[in-house]
Amino acid sequence: METGRIGRRIACWRERRGFTQADFGRLMGQTRRWVQDLEGGQRQQDPRLSVLVRAAEVLRIPLEQLLMDGPPEPPPATTPPVEALAVIDVLYRNDEDGDPPPLAELRRRLTYCCEAFQACHYGALGRDLPTLIVRSRQSAARAGAEASEAHALLSRVLQLTASFLHKYGPATAVQAAVVADRALAAAERSGDAVAIGAASRRVAKSLTYQQQPRAAVDFAIGAARRLSMELEASGPLGLSTLGMLYLNAAIAAASVDRSTAAVRQASEHVDQAAEVADQQVPTSTRTTRCSGRRTSGCTEWMCSPSSRTGGQRSKPRTG
Repeated sequence: METGRIGRRIACWRERRGFTQADFGRLMGQTRRWVQDLEGGQRQQDPRLSVLVRAAEVLRIPLEQLLMDGPPEPPPATTPPVEALAVIDVLYRNDEDGDPPPLAELRRRLTYCCEAFQACHYGALGRDLPTLIVRSRQSAARAGAEASEAHALLSRVLQLTASFLHKYGPATAVQAAVVADRALAAAERSGDAVAIGAASRRVAKSLTYQQQPRAAVDFAIGAARRLSMELEASGPLGLSTLGMLYLNAAIAAASVDRSTAAVRQASEHVDQAAEVADQQVPTSTRTTRCSGRRTSGCTEWMCSPSSRTGGQRSKPRTG
């Protein structure tokens, strides 16, 4: 094998995938200097096959693309975009070893990522979200006395990840569904009803994206009924979460078909959301029923600065 040509091919595919040398080195478990030497043909006279196999996996190309000359194959239409690749890479890695930063620091990083998501800065998310996922998993695995808070925060991170991946449609639908399920599992471990309700919303939305609206309706309504008492007792954030479960059910029901029964079911769930919204507003100030649209009265647990178990709560963000 000609080391120089292999190095140039690796550099070419690395750039096409949008990885810096540092990014590629991290995914390979090596340093930036190691990547420079590999791409420059200076790493060793004959790169080990195991190194090339791993490089092909990281770059998502057949091994033959590194071993022979020829025009690069165009990526298929279902290939995830560059900014989603690094996020997907960490989902299936076992990396719970290590000392995570304090929960307060993780919350700060989550707030930044939520703001980036709301501003559609997906490049920033592709850069920062993978590390946040890893650190949050480490925190949940090693939290001890703060286990409930750590699992709740991990659930929020995974909910954000699912929302981010859903933005890219079929190319990342499978990964988004997996992450939504993981977010719910983390929320269940936290024991926080608001966390469980918010994660249940992600699962219901994921089922809708997978063209399973009836399952989405059943899941959202089942979660609302199971959690209603605890959510109603959790204040505005709990009530908002409960109302959004009903709205998710209404949206899913409306997409089942155009029958009278489907419209009636969707309307019933909108009315249920409106009844929950009425509980948040003093009787003297009630003027209209909830329209189902997000307003300043609706909160988003995933992107609120802290969860119910996360200490003093700031004013939740809308979203």
